[in-house]
Amino acid sequence: MIDQLEAIEKQSKNKEEGEIDLALLTDGLRAEREQGITIDVAYKYFSTPKRKFIIADAPGHIQYTRNMVTGASNADLAIILVDARNGVVEQTRRHSIIASLLNIPHVVVAVNKMDMVNYSQDVYNNIVIDYAAVAKQLGLRDVTYIPLSALNGDNIVEASDKLDWYEGKPLLHLLENLPLQDDINHTRARFPVQYVIRPQTEDLHDYRGYAGKVISGVYKKGDAVTILPSGITTTISAVEVGGVEVEEAEAPQSVVLHLADDVDVSRGDVIVHSNDQPRVAQELEVLLCWMDNKPLVKGNKYLLQINSRIVKSVIKDIEYRLDVNSLQQVAAPQQVGLNDIVKVSVKTAGPIAFDSYKELRVHGGAILIDETSNVTVGACMIQ
Repeated sequence: MIDQLEAIEKQSKNKEEGEIDLALLTDGLRAEREQGITIDVAYKYFSTPKRKFIIADAPGHIQYTRNMVTGASNADLAIILVDARNGVVEQTRRHSIIASLLNIPHVVVAVNKMDMVNYSQDVYNNIVIDYAAVAKQLGLRDVTYIPLSALNGDNIVEASDKLDWYEGKPLLHLLENLPLQDDINHTRARFPVQYVIRPQTEDLHDYRGYAGKVISGVYKKGDAVTILPSGITTTISAVEVGGVEVEEAEAPQSVVLHLADDVDVSRGDVIVHSNDQPRVAQELEVLLCWMDNKPLVKGNKYLLQINSRIVKSVIKDIEYRLDVNSLQQVAAPQQVGLNDIVKVSVKTAGPIAFDSYKELRVHGGAILIDETSNVTVGACMIQ
């Protein structure tokens, strides 16, 4: 971090005034620094005594919608920056719409540049009122508002005397104490198989384990489970974590499951509780963010990947395009261009198990892959 600070100090526009342009920490591309905007997603890692963090700095301009989706796809929390001088603008709404589409569980509205409005409580309150209407329309569940000045460090790490009318906690305190464990679904058990372990050594002649990550729910020895998409039923005979047998494992642990019966299980299969199964189908309705320069048209064929399962697929129909500024459904285009978000129907070559993205994010997201280049061309939210 010290090396990075020294590097951006040399490149800072304001270094003659003794100020470091910290925006350069995430704006790494030359075009970003020249234009003063964020284009690509930049990831920065840091930690405090309480928690480790990954910051994904995503662009706000509409022509980089795919980058916004990429940056937010695995986020636990979205920080939406609002310029106190301008209030809630089109870009604010667009960011919020994408946060709602991606089902991000927590949103922090950071009202920045309070120093430019003399730390006015009235300005802050009006922004809160305006954004609350947006949040209600989009169904954002957990929204926190913080007035701050990033330039002066007000309400970033410590509470500011200049904002003494604000009764909440500073930004870092909120981030360190956010109860992320509550966001994990511990009732709907989903275990995509990543690898079948079969050593076939003299000591482990009969060993057969199924390795992967518990993406939701809890698995216990003796649980009745079903293998999808085949529908074969069996029970869990053992659960291993780190090579040690345990009574149970829960999300997001990486484990090895052992089954009581010798059944056909392969990479990409999903082991679920028999009394709570996801849908299994070959036709899907998905909200798709298109990420390729080559347009998407009806009839195009791609590989569809959901967790560890990959199947061939074809675009059956394009139903409508979503206006990311208003959430309005626009007539379906003949071809889908870069950064478009559209509702499409997809048919797969074989059955896949899935949940609705809105209900279970970890088992309702998928990607489309170009078969010839292996490039990810689309991000899917299964409806």
